[in-house]
Formats: sequence, structure tokens, C-alpha cells
Amino acid sequence: MDIIKVFGMNVRKYRNMKGISQEKLAEISNLHRTYISDIERFKRSISLENIQRIADALEVEIYKLFIDNEGTKQ
Repeated sequence: MDIIKVFGMNVRKYRNMKGISQEKLAEISNLHRTYISDIERFKRSISLENIQRIADALEVEIYKLFIDNEGTKQ
């Protein structure tokens, strides 16, 4: 499992389920839009603090952002 890919896919999934743009997620989580974009494109590792910000902004439990629902393999 590629944890960066799983996290990025889940951020995108929950963001889309919430109906918000990357820009809006960035605003709510107090992060930059390009940072959110990089996460969703699997281009960036992320700190625990920013994981918490994103989970709070998406109104999801943190662990849900790490569940591999797509069967992602490394």
C-alpha cells in the first residue's frame, strides 16, 4: 500500500463528497491550494498537524483518510 496515494485519493473523495473545491478546502484548513493539489496528486508528504487540519475541514475522522478502499498496491 502506498500511504501517500491512499491519503491523497481519500482527501479527493471526501472533498468531492462535501462538494467543495481544492481552493475552498485550502481556505477552511488554512493551507495553500497548491498544497492540497499536491496531496491529491500524490506529490507531497504531509505533517500530522496538517492531516488534522484537513480531516477537521472535511469533517471526517482522521483514520478514514488512511483506509485503502481502492485496493491500492505498491
